[in-house]
Order: sequence, then structure tokens, then C-alpha cells
Amino acid sequence: MQFSEAALSGVYLIELETAEDERGSFARSFCVDEFEEAGIEFSIVQANISFNNFAGTLRGMHFQGHPHGESKIVRCTRGAIFDVALDLRAESETFCQWHGVELNAENRKALLIPQGCAHGFQTLSKSTEVHYLMSERYMPETADGVRFDDPAFRIDWPKTVSSISARDRSWPDFQRQK
Repeated sequence: MQFSEAALSGVYLIELETAEDERGSFARSFCVDEFEEAGIEFSIVQANISFNNFAGTLRGMHFQGHPHGESKIVRCTRGAIFDVALDLRAESETFCQWHGVELNAENRKALLIPQGCAHGFQTLSKSTEVHYLMSERYMPETADGVRFDDPAFRIDWPKTVSSISARDRSWPDFQRQK
């Protein structure tokens, strides 16, 4: 695996190193040793799959609050998404900044989103599947979010939103506390 740190501290783009032959290819998608060699600590506690029917579907921006903050590794296994990490760590130099990248079934890239960052994505094609590796169990009492179109962040989504949950549409305006 190859790890490239994004403009947001602790956010990494992960690219697979594949071995190919006449049968196809093989790649390791997670290896604790390779993560440790890159200086990244990540333990898998839960894995989730999101299936999305329509292009333009938006899910996010989600995070879990203290004491159940979570890191995520997100990979698109079918279709394509625009994946976004949003830095909500008040002590961070990149507080309130975001990083977006296209993840799709062909490029097989993944995005590591650290604890303290919100996460969301927009589908770029229909019938999209997204696979998450989580460092923490889902704890509904600490589940939280910020609005995808909050003017505090100015996230530049590539498509008009075609589908979004009422909850994701109704998060209140973010109040900067830095």
C-alpha cells in the first residue's frame, strides 16, 4: 500500500499495490504492519457497507463525539463517489477546512479519515456501494453531524443533491469555537 497525506493533517489517500497475472490481480487492502510502518495507528472494530440507488445522493457530514470518536477508512467498491473529510479539530491548523477526492471501483483508492473529522460523500453514479472500516463501534448517543452545505465550510460538491436524509439536511449552522 502507498500512503499519501492529504492537505488535512492525519487524512491519507491509500493506494493499493497490485500483483497481476493472467488470472487478474491481487492486492492487500489492510495490513496492520504496513499501517504501523507508515506511522498510522488504526484498529478495525466494525465494517459497514452503504448502498446508494441514485447519482447525486449525499450522505454526511457525520462524526461521533467524545468519548466514542472514530477513524474511518472509506473505499468505493461499486460505482463512484466524491468523498470528503472535514477537519473539526479546534486545535488543528486546518480547522474547518475540507479535502475531497474521487473514489471509485476502478481506481480502488481509499481515504483514511481520522478521529475529529466529519465525513460525507456524494455518489457520482447510480448503484454505488461504499465500504467502511471503523475504529470504533457505532454509538447512537454520540452520533453527530454538520450540514453538507453549511457556509462555514463551503464544500464544493460536484453534483446537485438528488437525495439526502432529513437529518443530514437539518443540522444547525456550525459555530466556530477556535
